[in-house]
Amino acid sequence: MADSPVRSGDSPSSAQEALAQVRSLINRLAEAQLSGERAGSLSSLAPHLQADLYLAKQGLAQLAQDLRAEQEDREQLEGIQRVSQAITSSLDLTNVLNMVMDTIIELTGAERGFLMLLNPESGELDFHVARNMDRETIQATSFEISRSIVNRVAEEGEPIVTTNAQADPRFRAHESVVSYHLRSILCVPLKVRDELIGVIYADNRVVTGLFDDQDRDLLAAFANQAAIAIQNARLFEQAKAQLEAITAMKNLQDNVFASIVSGVITTDAQDNIALVNRAAEEILGVPSDEMEGQPCLESLPELCAPLGALIERVKSQDALQASEVTTELPGRGRVDLSMVLSPLKDAQGDTLGVAMVIDDLTEKRRRERTIAHVRRYLPPALVDSLPAIETLQLGGARQTISILFADVRGFSTFSERHEPEKVVAAINRYFTVAADAILLHEGIIDKFMGDAVMALFNTPFLPQEDHALRAVRAALAMMYDASALSEVLDPDQQLRLGVGIHTGEVVLGNIGSPDRLDFSAIGDAVNLAKRLQEVAGPEQILISQAAYEEVKDWVEVIQLDPIQVKGRHAHEQVYELVGLAERRPGDAE
Repeated sequence: MADSPVRSGDSPSSAQEALAQVRSLINRLAEAQLSGERAGSLSSLAPHLQADLYLAKQGLAQLAQDLRAEQEDREQLEGIQRVSQAITSSLDLTNVLNMVMDTIIELTGAERGFLMLLNPESGELDFHVARNMDRETIQATSFEISRSIVNRVAEEGEPIVTTNAQADPRFRAHESVVSYHLRSILCVPLKVRDELIGVIYADNRVVTGLFDDQDRDLLAAFANQAAIAIQNARLFEQAKAQLEAITAMKNLQDNVFASIVSGVITTDAQDNIALVNRAAEEILGVPSDEMEGQPCLESLPELCAPLGALIERVKSQDALQASEVTTELPGRGRVDLSMVLSPLKDAQGDTLGVAMVIDDLTEKRRRERTIAHVRRYLPPALVDSLPAIETLQLGGARQTISILFADVRGFSTFSERHEPEKVVAAINRYFTVAADAILLHEGIIDKFMGDAVMALFNTPFLPQEDHALRAVRAALAMMYDASALSEVLDPDQQLRLGVGIHTGEVVLGNIGSPDRLDFSAIGDAVNLAKRLQEVAGPEQILISQAAYEEVKDWVEVIQLDPIQVKGRHAHEQVYELVGLAERRPGDAE
């Protein structure tokens, strides 16, 4: 025989040797049969053949085991490849992290898996994914892991595997390992270009010897792919958040820009219009698409002269410029505009163009002109209080006020002797004197009635605690000024005033109809003031008892005999006002 017999105690060193043994056995049997050896000779070979068959059987079993292991390795690698492709193709961070963790548990047979990522702000490892073998998320209350192992892997950047942490001298003294009954532990770092971004931790609290060095190397290789996918997903999340923030800010700026009630126009460095808001379109009567991208002065020819000069001054002086212009705009007619121009700069302070803010003053100026005209017919205090007057209902409300009546004495005789033009000029001179005195002391001129004027103090629009004293001072002022006026006039132009003052309760408000209103005071107090004025002689001021009680400490008077005025049965005590007292209550001796 060419081949020496193999002893039964020998075993093949590899699957290849087992196959060689089988082929050798088959060849020997074939050679024996072909050479015609006798049966006795074959029987003598039986012990050797049995040994060879035993070794061949062991070799085949080893071969099958190696093939199964190789198949498992191939399936693991194929699984890793599929998952790697999946996670690298996804940019959803949550999906990527869950997929990574589920794959690790499936590949290693771990009971639990945790993925922690480094917080760039705190420098701590934060839990992002915690999964079990059923692909369920583990609640935070069950995060019972060995922090010491995690920290060690993070610090050293090297993977750790232990088959039985309870017996491993490296970790059995660690409190978390003992208290949580941890056994098989596998922990690997997540790195991108040698920079740690996190840690993957997998364990089994029941089975020992679950992980080996091959699992460690396999997981480390997978972690390298996972780290890249995680980093890409994180960068995508950051970019997405930044884009959303920028979009939100852009939308907010657009909304704010569109909502500004003032017209806003911006130009670039070449004086071409860049942006126009809605208010500017309405003020100028030109659609934004007809202005944007066009030369500023060509798009706004009606504003060319003032606008061109303002733009040049903004550029040359690099400072804000303002102006008001009146011009004619197509479709709008005459308009009054306020324009404020300023340099438009970027964050570095470089000038990009000019920003213009345009306000339409047309209605405001028209209202001012109307009010100025109305002031010539209505009391200024009423004009200034137009919004408040609108809130007063027809009929008014009760209030204590002081009423002053002043009458031009001898006016009827004067008007009979002079032409109407001279009569109007004369009465206006004295009414001007009376009105100036009333307004000086903040009274409201209720009305002019022929040759008399009626004034009110302490109205809802001008509350005055000292209203009676104001009425008295106004009367003294107009009497003094009227006397001074008479001294400079020809004798036939000279007139005199008579004044009556009373303090009492009246009804103040809008008198008339909803379509034609007159703000005035009505009541017996008004009638009494009018009767006192009718009784007063030229250059005489009469005040009632009620008015005197309000001002007696500030005035000098002459007490007159009680009089009976028209329309009243009782006699009224009246006083002739001489002037203001030299000393007031509380003045030093």
